[in-house]
Order: sequence, then structure tokens, then C-alpha cells
Amino acid sequence: MTFLCAGLATATELVPPWLVKIVIDDVIQAGRTELLVWVVGALVGAYALKNVFASLRIRFNNTLEQHVVFDLRNQVFAALQRLSVSYFESRSTGEIMSRVNSDTEHVERIFIDGLEGLLTASLTLIGIMIILFILNWKLALLSLVPIPILVMSATGFTRRVHGYYHAIRKSAAELSAYLQDALSGIRETMGFNRQSYERARFGALSRQYRQSNLNVMYLWSLYAPSMIFVGSLGTALILWYGAGEVTRGALTVGELVMFLSYLALFYVPVNQIHSVNHMLQHALAASERVFDILDTPSEVQDRPDAVPPATRLQGHVHFDNVTFHYRPDVLVLQTLTLEVRRGECIALVGPSGAGKSTMLKLLMRFYDVQGGVVSLDGYDVRDLPLAFLRSQIGLVQQEPFLFNGTVRENIAYGDLTADQARIEEVARAARAYDFISELPEGYDTWIGERGVKLSVGQKQRISIARVLLKDPPVVIFDEATSNVDTETEVKIREALDYLTHDRTTFIIAHRLSTLHHVDRIVVVDRGRIVEQGLHEDLLTRGGLYAGLYEAQFQV
Repeated sequence: MTFLCAGLATATELVPPWLVKIVIDDVIQAGRTELLVWVVGALVGAYALKNVFASLRIRFNNTLEQHVVFDLRNQVFAALQRLSVSYFESRSTGEIMSRVNSDTEHVERIFIDGLEGLLTASLTLIGIMIILFILNWKLALLSLVPIPILVMSATGFTRRVHGYYHAIRKSAAELSAYLQDALSGIRETMGFNRQSYERARFGALSRQYRQSNLNVMYLWSLYAPSMIFVGSLGTALILWYGAGEVTRGALTVGELVMFLSYLALFYVPVNQIHSVNHMLQHALAASERVFDILDTPSEVQDRPDAVPPATRLQGHVHFDNVTFHYRPDVLVLQTLTLEVRRGECIALVGPSGAGKSTMLKLLMRFYDVQGGVVSLDGYDVRDLPLAFLRSQIGLVQQEPFLFNGTVRENIAYGDLTADQARIEEVARAARAYDFISELPEGYDTWIGERGVKLSVGQKQRISIARVLLKDPPVVIFDEATSNVDTETEVKIREALDYLTHDRTTFIIAHRLSTLHHVDRIVVVDRGRIVEQGLHEDLLTRGGLYAGLYEAQFQV
């Protein structure tokens, strides 16, 4: 319907010059004044129809445009959801947001506004060319003289401006990435009194973005008027030659005026095509960034024959000669072997960068092993569907992430079908019920971005409640009790005891004094397990664990 209305609007736009010719030749020069009312009426009708069709075109076009951008943005977001963790760890959040929002909008503009403008301009050009050659083929040929110059200029402009638009999209992404980072760290900025420093950083990126845009604008400011000037040379040629034809009686005044009117319409779509080309270069630069997301394969995917087990898993975990690296030249895990029985509570201890977190990332298939096997209840985790595997594991991070929503929404993230009674049940078990009840609106309290309105301990307990609601057989807890007071730590410990009961539990331990209750302590160093045992036994051995313990409590 958009293209149909565009065609009809174009057709009605070609009528007025012909009516103007009738007024000049038949009404004014021939004295047939009785035609004036009909001609003026037809002229008003043509203008009215043109605007009716234009209005319908805009309405259909905008509807189609919003559907396209909705679908495209959803596809990009869906592609992000299937990508592996490695994709996000190598890119900033703001840069990805720029691709989903800004770049997507620029891509859809060429598909909707650009294609429609190109179609309308093409139809207008074809229609007017036919009319011009019917009216006077000599004048029509003269009108084509500027065309080769216009084509060559457009080619040169396209070649030059494409690189500028790449710079614009890159600068926009860098500015968006910085802005997201700066707003997330606004408390640190205030705490260190670095507002002027951050303003300077923002100003530098903003100037870079401004300059990238100005480079295009300067080029366009030379190109666009030049093309209009070249087009106007065609009008001058027609006026010069046409005036001679009129004086010789080969052409009427009305026909010359009509020809000049059509010629004016002829150069409008030519300039419109230049604008579409301008838009196209912007869209092409943006589309490369959008399709980078759509075309990027996930490093971790379901195998074609992956089928979930018929029953809930029990939580027997086995790392069998596991080897893994992020960079080929640096091994993170080296033929690591560890077996964890169902319901066992394991503490992973070791220096920073020893490989503790990597082991658990492999268990959840955030990454895949390069050698060996990670299995869950005898199933190679690579043989299990990702959705099923991750449904069997609950994760409580060191810095728990809470969404910008209500307390209820954040707890219910563990089970979107849970009712209020079940949500309150897990809140009690996580020792979160009391402080939630004291919030201004209880479970409907809006907690802000990343749960900024809550304390660290409160966020930790809501995160535990969320995992309790999920009810997985395996739990991963990245201990973070060093940032809370003693009373809160006791509550978190109580919640953790409830969470880990009869579940296979991995605790990444930071405070070694809290490990008396675990079934086994596993000491990892340089990608290998170097010690295993209970807290007291490991202390008496005088190995790495004892050294870490002494270093943590030495005065």
C-alpha cells in the first residue's frame, strides 16, 4: 500500500504543469475564458489528491517502519541472548546498547524511508522523461546533459563519505559506552571528587563525535549545492534553446512553461536520489555493526542430538582431566580432576587467577572445555541442552545483580510462575522476609538499578531467595560476606545453610575462617588441584592453604 500510494501521489504531481499550459495557451492567449473555472478546479483537485495520497503513504510507511524496526531490534536482542559469555566480556555494555538502539534505527531508515524515496524518485523520473520526450525530444535531450556530471559526482561522494560514516558510528558507540560506564560509577566519581575529570573525558569523546559528524556535513555542504547548481544548468540550457523555438513559432509559450515546470520536477527526484545515497552510506556503516551481532555464531551451542533427561538430576559433578585456556598461550586449567558427590559442600580456595571461577563457568557451560570432560550425573554437560543444564544450577554471585524492578520481580526471576505465598516462603528461608516487610511498599518496593536502594547484605539475601525459588540440585555461591556486618553475616550464613541443604554446593571462599562447616576444601593453584581436605587437616599440613590462612590473619 505504501508503494501504491507513492505511485498515485507521483502520478497526480505530473498533472499541474499540463493544466498550467492550458491556462496560458487556451485561456489567456486563445481567449477561452470559460475553461478557466474547470482548469482551476482540476488544478485544486490534483493538489488535493496528491496530498491525500501523500498522507496515506506517510501513514502506511510509518506503520511499516515501526513493524520493521520492532522486528529487527527483537532479532538483534534475540541474537544477543544466544551469544556466549565471551562475546560480552570482550565488549562494553554501552557499545552493545548503541548497536541495538542507534545502529538499528539507522538500518531501518534505509529499508523504509530510503527504499520509498528511491521508488518515488524513480517513478517520477520515468514519468517525467516520458512526458518530456513526448513534448519535445530536442529539449528532452538537452535536459539530460547534466546527468553524467551528477552520476560521476555521486560516485566520488559515495567513495569519500563511507569512511566518514564508519567514524561516526564508532564515535557514537564509544560515547555511549563511556556514558553507561560513567553513570554506573557516579558514586565513585562523587566519592573521589572527580566530576571535573569526568566532564573532561566526556567532552573529549563528545568533540570526537561532533567532528565525525562535521566531516560529513562539510562534505555534504559542498556536494548538495553543487548538484543543485549542475541541475540548474539544464534549466538554463532549456530556457536558452526554448526561447529561440518560441520566437521561431516552433513552440508555444504555454508549452515552454509546461516543459520548464516538468524539468523543475525532474531535478527534484535527482536530488532526492542523492539524499537517499547519503542516507544509504550512513545505514551501511550502521548495518555492518548490527549484522556483526546477527552473524556472530555462539561459541557454546546445543548439540543437534542434545536431549534433556526425563528426571531431575541429583548433582553428582565430575571434572575429568579438564584443560582450558582463554588464550592459547596461557593455560588456566591443566588436566584438572575433581569428583563431587551428590549433596556434598565443596569450598574452592586458592590465589587470585588460580582457576576457581573458571571451573564453575565450565560447569554452567559459559565456556566449553578444550580437553577432558565436565559431567553432571554422568552426562557430559555438552550433551545436555543449555536451557536444561542451567536450570539445574543456581548461582549466587559475589556481587549479586538485581534488576531495576520490584523486590517481588527480582525474587520471582527464579520461577516466573511462583505465587506470592511461595515468594514469601523463600524470602523467609533466605532471612529476607523481615527487612522486606519494613520496606515502604513491601514486595512492591522499587529497588532501583542494580538494587541500589538496598544494602549489600539485603541484595545477597534476595539473590539467595531467588535461587531457592529456582530449587536447583547444584548451587554455586561466590562468597561475599566480607563486606557486611556481623549480624548480617550471621543471617546470610543461616540462609546459605538452608540453601545448601541436600544440594551439591560449590563455594568460592574468600574468608578462610568461615570454612569449618564445609565437607571438603579444594585448594587450586595455577589450574591444578594441589590440596584437598578439612580445614584443620589442611592447616596441619603446612601447605598452600596454611600459607593463605596465615597471610589472611597476620597482623
